[in-house]
Amino acid sequence: MIPLVLDYDLSSIQEARDLARKAKEAQDKLGKYTEQQIEKILVAMVEAAEDNASWLAKMAVDETGYGVFEHKVIKNLFAARDVYEAIKDIKTIGIIKEDKNLKIIEEAVPVGVILALTPTTNPTSTVIHNALIAVKAGNAIVFSPHPNAAKCSNAAAQLLQEAAFKAGAPEGLISCISKPSMKASSELMYHENIAVIVATGGSAMVKAAYSAGKPAFGVGPGNVPVFIERSADVEQAVKDIITSKTFDNGMICASEQAILVDEPIKNEVISELKKQGAYFLSKEEAKEVSKVVMKPNGAMNAALVGQPAKFIADKAGICVPITTRILIAPLEGYGPGYPLSYEKLTTVLGFYVVNGWEEGCHLSIELLKLGGIGHTFSIHSKNDEVIREFIRKPVFRILVNTPAALGAIGHSTGLMPSLTLGCGTWGGSSISDNLGPQHLINVKKLAYGLKKVDLNGSQNESKNESCSLKQEEIADIVKQVLRQLQAQR
Repeated sequence: MIPLVLDYDLSSIQEARDLARKAKEAQDKLGKYTEQQIEKILVAMVEAAEDNASWLAKMAVDETGYGVFEHKVIKNLFAARDVYEAIKDIKTIGIIKEDKNLKIIEEAVPVGVILALTPTTNPTSTVIHNALIAVKAGNAIVFSPHPNAAKCSNAAAQLLQEAAFKAGAPEGLISCISKPSMKASSELMYHENIAVIVATGGSAMVKAAYSAGKPAFGVGPGNVPVFIERSADVEQAVKDIITSKTFDNGMICASEQAILVDEPIKNEVISELKKQGAYFLSKEEAKEVSKVVMKPNGAMNAALVGQPAKFIADKAGICVPITTRILIAPLEGYGPGYPLSYEKLTTVLGFYVVNGWEEGCHLSIELLKLGGIGHTFSIHSKNDEVIREFIRKPVFRILVNTPAALGAIGHSTGLMPSLTLGCGTWGGSSISDNLGPQHLINVKKLAYGLKKVDLNGSQNESKNESCSLKQEEIADIVKQVLRQLQAQR
C-alpha cells in the first residue's frame, strides 16, 4: 500500500483557514463580554506569562539561536507586566467618552479578528504583547510566526489561550499556525474573517501586509543614530549605549546603530567606550567584520543577528579580548560603500566624529535615510536648547539620555510600552506611535443636533430680517448725518 503523503503547503493553508474561522467565532462571543469579564481574562493571561517567562525565553534561545536568555526573560516580563499596567485603565469596551457640550457619545467596538505576523527576533514577547492588546480591545488574534521560531511562538500563544479559557474566554480566541509558510500567511492576509493585520518584522513582510487590501499596522527598520553632544555626561552616555546595544545582543530595532561624537569630547568618549568593554576595529578589521555581518545589498547576514561581539569577531578572524561587549567600526562615509552604516541587529556599531550639533544633525538624517526614517533618534546632552532642536527631525521618537532600545519600547521612558513601533507615513507606517489597544478598536459616535436647520427658506428670511432696517431707522440715520455736516460747516 502506498503511504499517503500530505502536501505541507496545503496542510498549512487548511490550518490557516480553520484558525481564522474559529477566531471569528470566538471574537463574536468576546464582543459581548463586559469590561469586568475582559479584565479577568487579561489578569489570567499576565499571570501565565509571568510564571512561564523563563521557560519561554529558553525555548526562544534554543530554537532561534539568537539573543541572551536573561534578556529574553526581561522582554517577556515587560510584555506582560509593563504592558498590562499601561493598558489596564484605557477604555476600550462600551461607552468610552461623553461630551456634554457637543452632545456626542462615543462607544468602542472591536475591530474583529487580528492577524499578527511575528518576528524571529522577539518571538515570544511579541506574542504576549499583541495578545494582550488584542484581547483588551475585545478582539481575537491569530499568529503567523517566523518559521525559525514557530515552536516557541506557538507555545506562547497556547499558554495564553489556556489561561484565557480558564478565566472564561471562548476557545480559539488566541491561536498560532503550527505549520508556518508563505502560503499560509498569504491565506490569512486575504481571508474574509481577518479584519486587521499587525506586521512586526522585516520590510518585505510589512509591505506584503499593506498590500493585502486591509487595514494594517506595520513597522520599519530603525538604523538609529545616537549623538553624544559636548555637554553630555560621557560616562553615563556610554553606559546607556552599551546597555542598549548589548540588550538581547542588539535585536530590538530601536537599538543604536551608529555613534556620532561631538569633536571636543572625542578622546574622552573613545577612552570611556574602551573602558566599558568596546573594541575599536582597525580599517582592515572593519572590512572583515563587514564581510561576515552584512550583505552587498545592505541587508544583514541572518546568521549573525543577535550574536555576542566575541562570536562575530571570531567569525571575521579577528582576535579580541574575551571581555569585549561591542565592536565599533570608525567610518569615513555612509551608504552603499559603507555596509556597516546600515542597520545591524547585533553587537556592532558604526562610529563618526562631528563638529557641533548642526553637523551631527545633518549626518543623523543621512543615516536615517538608509532605512530608519520615522523610527528613532537618540541624543545624550545636558543642553536643552540643543536637545529641542532635534524634535524637528524626521523621526517620531527622540530619546534623551536613555538607552535607545529600552527607551523606545517604553521600558525606561514614559512612552506606551510596546514591541511594535510605528514609523508614521515617513517610514511607510499607518501609525507613528507605539501600538496599543487604542489602535485596535473602532469608535462609534452618537451625535445630537445642536442647531435647527430649515432648508425651505425660513432660515434665510430670518437672516434677512435681522440684517434689514426699517424706514424710520433709515430716516433717523440720514438726519444724524445731515446734522454732523451742518456742524462741520
